[in-house]
Formats: sequence, structure tokens, C-alpha cells
Amino acid sequence: MVSGTRFEPDAVGAPPAYHLESVDNALQILLLLDARGELRVYEAADELGVARSTAHRLLATLRYRGFVDQDPAGRVYRPGRALAQLGLHAFARRDIRQVARPHLEWLCADVGETVHIMVLEGNGVRFVDGVEGTQPLRVGIRVGILLPAHATAGGKALLAALPAEQVRDLYPRGVPTLTPGTLETLGQIEDELREVSRAGYATNFGESAEGVAAVAVAVRDPLRSPIGAIAVAAPRERMPRARVAGIVSRLQQTAMRVGDQMVDLQEP
Repeated sequence: MVSGTRFEPDAVGAPPAYHLESVDNALQILLLLDARGELRVYEAADELGVARSTAHRLLATLRYRGFVDQDPAGRVYRPGRALAQLGLHAFARRDIRQVARPHLEWLCADVGETVHIMVLEGNGVRFVDGVEGTQPLRVGIRVGILLPAHATAGGKALLAALPAEQVRDLYPRGVPTLTPGTLETLGQIEDELREVSRAGYATNFGESAEGVAAVAVAVRDPLRSPIGAIAVAAPRERMPRARVAGIVSRLQQTAMRVGDQMVDLQEP
């Protein structure tokens, strides 16, 4: 690429009717960083055909959101953690169901209860796969269902792995409830997530459905960010708190195996 010429990545289709130039420029900066590995303000300005002050504001905004990092001298910008996470999360969502399936089957056979793996979607949690327990009275499969994350054990495990400010941003219109036991306020959610973070696992006793209990842990990527959660669910009378510790141990083993296998898939 010749310096001083406008960067023109491949476009898909015709330009939109309402073209937001600032958004387009920010996305082009991310493509430049992906291609080059590092970028200076004057280089971004030259490539985009904008003033250096504009390029600086774009890079500062991307840095604020974690998409770029800035070296201590303040001259060079490099891809940030958020940009790496996007690629890892996209990869994880494509493969986590396939990777997790045999481990879910093992866990189901080991604990004798229904197990699910789920991923975060906004402030909800999507059940992407599961194995139903074989006991006459059991929790049914919820694959495909989207529930409020704070009302489920798996959702809490995922939310607890996020920065507190990011969790707050997920609830701009209040907190939905499903049962009388569901957390009702953002303050209650924050208190619960601090406890989940301390304990290393999350529970749900009648919060998503009355009479149902669940325990869950997060599955993490190489950056220690959550890419999914694995939960064991059972009728509440078969999930006394005294049983939770043993199930947590099995869940942690399973989550580690899934996470390790996801890492193996990402290595060349």
C-alpha cells in the first residue's frame, strides 16, 4: 500500500443510503491495524484522507473502548484486547457446541442430571446445546431458548466475568423478572455477581422457573474472557445446597476440558 493514498478495503455491495463517515473511518482503522499490526496518527490520517485531529479522536475513542492500545510514549497504536476478544468469541461460538458435546454427555452421565451449555446475548443467555437427564423427574432441555442472564446460573457465571460497568450498560431499560425469586434490581444483580466472582460458580434456586435449581461455571478463552457457561439443572428437591460443592467440582473439570480443547483448535 502506498503511503498518502486513501485506504480502500473491499466493500460489500453498494454504499448505504445513510453513510456514517465516522463509523466507516473507525472500521477502516481497525482493518489497517489488522493488516499492519501498528499505526500512528499521521498514518491513519493519510490513509483515510482526514485531518490528524480527526484521526486522533478516532483512535482515542477506539482506545477508550479497548479496541486499540497505545504505547507509553503515545505515538504508536496497536490492536487492543477487545479486538482480540471479538475474533476469539466469533471462533468460539462457531465451535463451542461441537467441542462441548462429548463433555456434556460425560457430565450428564456423571451427575445424573440435565446439563446445558449457553452463551451470552446482550443481557440474555442462549441455551445452545444440552443433554437431558434420564431420571423420571428431570429438567427438560432448553436448547434454543433465550432467558434473562441474571435469572439463570449460567447467565450469572457469564455476567460475573465481565467488568461491572459493562454489566450496568446491559440494563438500560431496567431488570426483567421471571419468578418471585428473580433478582429485581441492578443493585441486587451487582451484589450477586460479586458473590459469584468470589465463589467461582453461580446458582439459581427457582429464579428462572419455580421448582428448578441449577449450578454453573464459566468456560474461558485464552484471555480468560467468558465464551460460554456450563450448567447442571435439577428439580429443586434434588439440589440441596449440600450437593452443590460436588457438582461444582465436576463442572469445573468439564469447563476446563472444553476451554483447553477450544485453545487447541485455535492453534495453527
